[in-house]
Amino acid sequence: MTKKLFVLLAIIGTLFLSCSKKPAGEILDNSELFDLDSIRTRGRLIVITDFNSANYFLYKGEPMGFHYELLKAFSDHLGIDLEIHTGNNVEDAFARLKTGQVDLLAMGLTVTPSRSRDIRFTESLDSTRMILVQRKPNRWRSLTAAELDERLVRNPLELSHLTVYVQKGSSHAEYLNTLSGEAGEQMTIVEIPFEAEGLIDLVSKGEIEFAVCDQNIALVNSARFPDIDITTTLSSHQNLAWAIRKSNSGQLENELNQWIKTFRETQTFAILYSKYFRNSNPVKFLKSENYSLRSGKVSQWDNLIKTYSEKIGWDWRLLASLICQESRFKPDVVSRVGAYGLMQVMPETGKHFGIDVTASPELNIMAGVKFIDWLHEIFDSKIADEKERTKFILAAYNAGPGHILDAMKLAGKNGMDPQVWDGSVAVWVLKKAEPKYYNDSVVKYGYFKGKESVAFVSQILERYEHYRNILPENGESLTFNSGGDPPRK
Repeated sequence: MTKKLFVLLAIIGTLFLSCSKKPAGEILDNSELFDLDSIRTRGRLIVITDFNSANYFLYKGEPMGFHYELLKAFSDHLGIDLEIHTGNNVEDAFARLKTGQVDLLAMGLTVTPSRSRDIRFTESLDSTRMILVQRKPNRWRSLTAAELDERLVRNPLELSHLTVYVQKGSSHAEYLNTLSGEAGEQMTIVEIPFEAEGLIDLVSKGEIEFAVCDQNIALVNSARFPDIDITTTLSSHQNLAWAIRKSNSGQLENELNQWIKTFRETQTFAILYSKYFRNSNPVKFLKSENYSLRSGKVSQWDNLIKTYSEKIGWDWRLLASLICQESRFKPDVVSRVGAYGLMQVMPETGKHFGIDVTASPELNIMAGVKFIDWLHEIFDSKIADEKERTKFILAAYNAGPGHILDAMKLAGKNGMDPQVWDGSVAVWVLKKAEPKYYNDSVVKYGYFKGKESVAFVSQILERYEHYRNILPENGESLTFNSGGDPPRK
C-alpha cells in the first residue's frame, strides 16, 4: 500500500466518523424495541441508510436517491412521518438496528445465510452481481478485445496471491474468502472504509489494483471512468433487501413485505429504478457541482450563507434550507407579490434596513438575515426553548410576526402552550382563517390563511434534517472525491 493511500485512508476515516448526525445510543431508548403498532403511535418511522449516489444524496438542494424515494413511498403508505439517520459503517448500522435505535436498516443489503441468523430480511428489492474493478492498460483503445483480455484478470481464480480491496463491513469480504478457499491459494482481502465509488476512483487513479463492487453501480461509474474494466464477474445474481430486527413480532415485516411485493410491480417503481440506474441521470448527478456528496455544497451561495448565518447564530444548513424553500437558490426570482431574490425579501423591507435587495445576491441575503435578526428581538424573550423559537421565527419570516403573535395569544387563551409550535400555536395559526377566531378580542391582525406558513416551517425543518444528514457543518465534502456507494452492502 502506498504512502499516499495511507494518507487517504486517514482522511476518509476522519470524515467517516464525522458523518453521523448523532452518536449511537442517542437516537432512541435502547430498552424499547418498536414494532408497527408502536411506530404508528409514535407517528414516525425511524430508519438508517447510507448517503451515496444510489441510496440517498442531495442534488440542487433537494434530497434524492432510490432508497430515499422508496422510504418516502412506504412512510406515505403508512401515513406517518419519516425520520432518516445516516451511517456508512455497515457494522454500526447493524448494531443500531439490533439495539432498537432504528426500526429499519434501509440499505441494499446482500441476503446471506450468515446475516439471516441475526436479522430478518425483507422481500427482495433488487438483485445484482459482484464484479471485479481493475484498471485497463495504457493505450487500451488500440488493443483488440482478445489482447485486452490477456492483460486483465478474467478468471476469478487468477486473484490468488493478489490484493483486493472491499468496503469494510460489506458481504464482499465473506464471499471473497470463500472464493479464495475454493482456489486453494489465499488472496489478500483488505477491508477499508471507502464506499464503492471511492474504491473505483482509487483503481482509476492507480492507487490500488483491484476492488470489488456491484455491477449496477459499476455500470454507472464506467461512463465516468472509461479507463476501468468491469466485465469480470465474480458471482451469480444475488438478492438485495432491507433488514429489520429478529425480535420484532412480525407486524413491520409483514407490512413491508406486502408493500414491497405490490410496489415492485408498479410503474412508479420501474421509473425510480430507471431514474437511478438505467439512464444518464446517475452520471449527470455524479459530475454536477450540484451533487453535494462530491462538492460538499448545497448551492453556489454557500460561502455567503455561512458568513451571514454566523451573524444570527444559525447553523448555515438551516439558513440554506430556508433559502432553498424561498427561491431554490435562484438569485433573481420574483414572487407574485413582489418579493425578490434568494431570500424573497420585499423591497420595502430591504429599504427599512437601508438595503437594495435587488442589487446583488449578497445584499439580498444580508437583508433577509437582518429581518431574521429583528424577528429574534421579538421572539427571543417570548420562547424559552431554542428549537421551538426557531419554528416561530421561520413562521414569522413567512407570515410576519403579527399573525404568529396573535396565534400565541389564542393558544394561551384556549388552554394550550403559547411557547410550543406543533400541536399548539400552529393549530391556532390555521384557525385564524375562521371568523370565530380572527374576530376574537385578543387578535390584533385579523384574518390569516395560515396553511402555507405551517407547511413552510415543516418543509424547511425537514430539509434541514436532510442537510444535517449529508452536509457536514463545515461544508467539506463527505466522501473521497467521487463519494457515493453501491446500492448494496
